[in-house]
Amino acid sequence: MTTRGWLDGQADGRGTTWFFTYRGMAWVLRHYRRGGLVARLVNDLYLGLRPESSRPFREWRLLAELHQRGLPVPRPVAAAYWRCGCAYRGDLITTRLFSARPLADCLRLKPLSSKTWRQVGMTIRRFHNHGVYHADMNARNILIDGEGHVFLIDFDRCRIRPGSRWKGATVQRLLRSLRKIASTTPGLYDHEEGWRELLAGYACAENPGRNHAENDF
Repeated sequence: MTTRGWLDGQADGRGTTWFFTYRGMAWVLRHYRRGGLVARLVNDLYLGLRPESSRPFREWRLLAELHQRGLPVPRPVAAAYWRCGCAYRGDLITTRLFSARPLADCLRLKPLSSKTWRQVGMTIRRFHNHGVYHADMNARNILIDGEGHVFLIDFDRCRIRPGSRWKGATVQRLLRSLRKIASTTPGLYDHEEGWRELLAGYACAENPGRNHAENDF
C-alpha cells in the first residue's frame, strides 16, 4: 500500500490497524491478532477449517446486520481468510469513521460534556435493546466524532444474545476501563460524575416494546 500511496496512517493496539484510501474510498484494515498469554506462543493463528465460521467472516456478518438495523457501526467492506494447515489468519476491512476518536483519547484531551456522556450511555442502550453483546466494551472501542456522534467498533467475538443478565457485566467492564484511565491521568476528569451521566443516558434511551426505560443491572 505504501508504494502506491494508499496508506494514510495507522493505530496501534493489540495489533496494528491500517487506514488507507482506495479508489476514492477511505477504509480501515485490521489484522486479527491474539491477545493475553497465548499471544506469546501464537501471534495471529486461529484454529479452524471453514472460512464461514472464522472470526473475520463472523464479524463481517454481524457488522452487516447491525449496519442494516441502523446502529452506529462502521460498514463492513471485506473479510479475508488464509488457511495454514488446521489454522488460519484473517483480516477485516471496514469504512473509516472520519474525525472519530476513541473515548479514551477524548478523555485525555479535555473533559466531556454531560450531553456527550449521556449520548454514550444512550448509544450503549441502543445496542442492548437489539440484544447486541459486545465482548470487549472499553473506552477504546467507543468512538466519538466531531459532532458528538457515538459509534462502537471491534465486534470480534461479539454476537446477538437473548435475555438481559449479561448487560450489566458489559457496562461494568466499561466502568473498569474508565477507572483505569482516571488512575493514569489523575485530575484530568471526574469519572464518577461522567459515569452518573452515562447511566442517566442509558436509563432514558428508548427500549422498543416497553412503555418505559429501565436499567438491566
